[in-house]
Amino acid sequence: MSKILFLTTAHRYDDDRIFYHQAKTLKSEGNQVKICSLSSEFQGDLEGIEIESYSILEKSTEEKTKVFERVCDTFQPDCIICSEPLAVIASKKFKKEKKISVIYDITEWYPSMRMVENFSFPLNIIHAVKFFLVQLYAGFISTHYIFGENTKKFPLAYFFPFKKSIVLPYYPDDIYIHQHIKKLEQNKITLCYTGQFSEEKGIGNFFAAINTLKNKKPDLEISILLMGGTRKEKDEKYFSELISKYQFENITIKKSASFESFTEAYADADICFDLRTLNYENHHCLPIKIFYYAASGKPVIYTDLKATRQQVNVSEFGFLVDPTNSDEIADIILTYIENPELYFKHAHNARSEYEKNYNWNVIKNSFINFIKKSIK
Repeated sequence: MSKILFLTTAHRYDDDRIFYHQAKTLKSEGNQVKICSLSSEFQGDLEGIEIESYSILEKSTEEKTKVFERVCDTFQPDCIICSEPLAVIASKKFKKEKKISVIYDITEWYPSMRMVENFSFPLNIIHAVKFFLVQLYAGFISTHYIFGENTKKFPLAYFFPFKKSIVLPYYPDDIYIHQHIKKLEQNKITLCYTGQFSEEKGIGNFFAAINTLKNKKPDLEISILLMGGTRKEKDEKYFSELISKYQFENITIKKSASFESFTEAYADADICFDLRTLNYENHHCLPIKIFYYAASGKPVIYTDLKATRQQVNVSEFGFLVDPTNSDEIADIILTYIENPELYFKHAHNARSEYEKNYNWNVIKNSFINFIKKSIK
């Protein structure tokens, strides 16, 4: 039995990737597993996994590092899996003393635009370079890499090509999926958006497409399902302006669902959307809910991002679009309405593609073997 420790700053202790997939899988293999997070408060045991989590993201780097170092010294892991550069850097001393593996699980584009958006020119450039160097330093300290998607391999796979790595996508475990394949009702459609209500994430594009659809087919009964919320004051203002501008009828707004109930919460949806902005960072970040939508049997309309195009065969169960082209998006929705057999085919294809290609069982063993080999 090996002792495996997860360290994360920004992710919750019950994060879907860390807790529900990686940690639970490693626990089921007989390992002793612990998660330490700095973004939420909880200490205890969850399904046999030890949790030591603190809500201290606002604390200094030194204080956060000390927490991670203390947890390492107390738990004495054989392997550490880190989700951010600070976690990797904090494990440096323990790694050197005990000669253990430190695996960097790279799931975020780093540095992200949000990390430098509050700095004006040229400070934003200076900070971007600083964060980039921090990322390289974390890559240097790490012994192995897990990449959430192929487009996240830059820069570490290019600067340190001889370090062992795997690509481990965000594929769902079927125990968390509520399958609900629908048939379209005549002259009715339910359109769904989940996540952050912000301009960058594309809720404005979603509303614009619905408005165009209403203008093209005024007699169509459109229901709108929103799940999520705003995080920043500017997002709240933006979302309020959208609600006031469009004044849609039949709109339901739900809070974010728990991970276990997520796919059940949007079961009534006919089509699921992600129309986030086209930019360099988004092109390299795969919107992971596409796998959950597919698993539950929902056709999708998504922004045509490089990461999505490379890793998901969306044409089998949906469409990739220019998110600002509301005419094109409205026409695609109308195509489904006018060709219900195409909709039903895409709904079944979505579930089939998930079962064949995009589920956790497809990649679980490669993850287990990668961790085992890193410990030897």
